[in-house]
Amino acid sequence: MSFDLLDLPEPDRPPVDPEEYLRALMRWHFSPRTGSPFWLRRARSLDFDPIGDVHTFEDLRRFPNVVDEFRAVPVEDLVPRGLSGADRVIAGVYESGGTTGLPKRFVMFDRWMEFALGWDESHYAGLGTANVLLVGPSGPHMFGEFARRRARRQNGMLFSVDLDPRWIKKLLERGDAAESERYVEHVVDQAAHILRTQTVGILITTPPLLERLTRRAGLVETIRKDVRYLCWSGAHLDADTREIFQNEIFPGIALKGLYGSTTILGMSRERDVERADGLAAFDPPSPYIVFRVVDPRTGEDVAHGERGQVVMNHLTKYALIPNNLERDHALSIEAPPGWFGCSVADVGPVATFGDTTVIEGVY
Repeated sequence: MSFDLLDLPEPDRPPVDPEEYLRALMRWHFSPRTGSPFWLRRARSLDFDPIGDVHTFEDLRRFPNVVDEFRAVPVEDLVPRGLSGADRVIAGVYESGGTTGLPKRFVMFDRWMEFALGWDESHYAGLGTANVLLVGPSGPHMFGEFARRRARRQNGMLFSVDLDPRWIKKLLERGDAAESERYVEHVVDQAAHILRTQTVGILITTPPLLERLTRRAGLVETIRKDVRYLCWSGAHLDADTREIFQNEIFPGIALKGLYGSTTILGMSRERDVERADGLAAFDPPSPYIVFRVVDPRTGEDVAHGERGQVVMNHLTKYALIPNNLERDHALSIEAPPGWFGCSVADVGPVATFGDTTVIEGVY
């Protein structure tokens, strides 16, 4: 049985047929020779046969949301047996932010991580050599590793200021706003020192931290002088603040976001074409990462232009994470022609997720 269809695309390779791809993916993850111990074991409790019954994207709804099980499952059990050679090189084990409880753990493979990083490569076209400053979480989060690889791709050096988003959320959860403020100021102090003493071409951070950087005297001018690209991720950015960043504070500097999640092992990229309403719109790399937006009361897809809760799917030979209800709401918008699912715009956190109050903080 050949699984060549599941190989990641190369520049001259024609696009795969999404449903043919999905059928091959089910054979991969649920065949004893190629599937992971987790899915081969979990298949015994399903009320359907993934190989025989899953043929279309709609059929993925039959899967339960299993990501809560990734809080405790041994990570070795998540590795598909069919991976070998360069496909088997592990980039790391990364954890979710812990916003909705104990963190979940996921295995990231090197080839997939390089593909995911290249997904937004067009945004950096023409930048040339550039040093990168990351102001955000590193280990155990994948945010930092993506920044390190971005610097390498730009033939630059990586500067980083680590952030512990779980600690800030704990402080906010217990109402200790003063200590949270001191911690954020400590992070901003370090970032400001790097920006003033080093040449940074790409700044990667979250919208709340970018806003805090703009409060520092003289720092906006420093960023305007050196930074050629502002990449935001990890938190909500509303249309009004985005417009202020783009046209008033940092005119002429490219400002683009990434929307993703550890639970899909990657991200979607912001569209180059601006929407009339100024909202950031994101396309995932179908058929490898696929979105739906649903009515949380019924689980049914909302119409394009309507708001609902985001459901994410990671569909590669490296991992199968189907039907995962995320902690974000968004507008459903039309995906590019021939793609599974939908694209999303105006992403923001839900107020509660299950029995947990969602605290976004600065990440």
